[in-house]
Amino acid sequence: MDTALPKEKFVGYRCSLCGREFAPGEVTYTCPVDGGNLDVVLDYDSLRQELRPEDIFAAGETSLWRYLPLLPVADPGGLGTTLRAAGGTPVFAPGRLADKLGLRNLWIKDDGRNPTASFKDRASAVLVARARQIGAEVMVTASTGNAGAALAGMAAAVAQKAVIFAPRTAPPAKIAQLLIYGAQVILVDGTYDQAFDLTVQAADEFGWYCRNTGYNPFTAEGKKSAALEIWEWAVQEGRLAKLRDLETRLTVIVSVGDGNIISGLHKGFKDLVALGWLAQTPRIFGVQAEGSAAIANAFFAGNETIVPVASNTLADSISVDLPRDGVRAVRAARQTGGTYLVVSDAEIIAAIGEMGKVGIFTEPAGATAYAGLVKAVHNGQIKPEDPVMVLNTGNGLKDIKAAMMAVPEAPVIEPSMAALKKII
Repeated sequence: MDTALPKEKFVGYRCSLCGREFAPGEVTYTCPVDGGNLDVVLDYDSLRQELRPEDIFAAGETSLWRYLPLLPVADPGGLGTTLRAAGGTPVFAPGRLADKLGLRNLWIKDDGRNPTASFKDRASAVLVARARQIGAEVMVTASTGNAGAALAGMAAAVAQKAVIFAPRTAPPAKIAQLLIYGAQVILVDGTYDQAFDLTVQAADEFGWYCRNTGYNPFTAEGKKSAALEIWEWAVQEGRLAKLRDLETRLTVIVSVGDGNIISGLHKGFKDLVALGWLAQTPRIFGVQAEGSAAIANAFFAGNETIVPVASNTLADSISVDLPRDGVRAVRAARQTGGTYLVVSDAEIIAAIGEMGKVGIFTEPAGATAYAGLVKAVHNGQIKPEDPVMVLNTGNGLKDIKAAMMAVPEAPVIEPSMAALKKII
């Protein structure tokens, strides 16, 4: 594999709001005109001429780095097993869940299998590669836990200094990850949104490179790798009649907080369409918790105006007052013929238990996607013949307290057969 993506393939940025275009070195984070999120623009014409799907399939890498020709960063090299291992997560076919829901084809892509146990490793791996490429000495991010753990783990692999701001209410297991990986951890006595704003101020003041979700355009580029993996899986499994044509349009269901994962997935599928490797994007369904549904509210209102909410949900990874990638998240569903679903915390907890019965241990945010599928089937938005891919975005060990809410307490007995027979 080439050691670097030729510079001309990464041609700049385009504002998602005003459409203005900027050269690669002209901006760093958001549009200087209106603050809109920036889309990374690749030279699709050149890529079409120089690259074929078979070139991707032949790559020796099993991680997201097999898609390096479609990523706007240089190869990070062999340093750091954690950095090199992000992505390449498995897809399972949970037959019992499919039967229970009356679906013919259901798959779950388990991103809880990533090195730091969440989907956020994809973005952090690409961001650390970008930081090394531009010579950033310090990286910083705000996080409820997963994004910070991902950055801390990827940074540790290459001795990159990382500073993490997290709400003091973040689950202890996630805080433990941050500390174990050696990041400088600063707990904020406030919300994720307040930590986010403080991070941006600190980056401006100290010249740190900010990884914040949505705010940094390279986060979506890392997260789009999941879309590329889903596409390749479909091709390799024979689920595409040809490389460019879906036999039956796939529906992808994912939980939504800040909106960056769903917009990253959309970007990945759009890149494939632009290359002529996919005829149309899958439908994308976003799922939000009732207590943190600012993006769903905008979708249902038929506009792109993201009105902040006072977030209140046990799914901490998607608990956001003001989503920072809300507009693109609304478009990801609307432009693909998808929709949004809103689920309660009780439905999320039930989904943790259901997924556990087929061997997939998920944190609340990951279970939110499956809870959305259950609701979509009940509402008739998903038909029996619709092929469905659900994304689990985080491992259940991230939040043991929530996991214990999904199951009955284990009985305690005396060490005797008599005591055992009383409960069997």
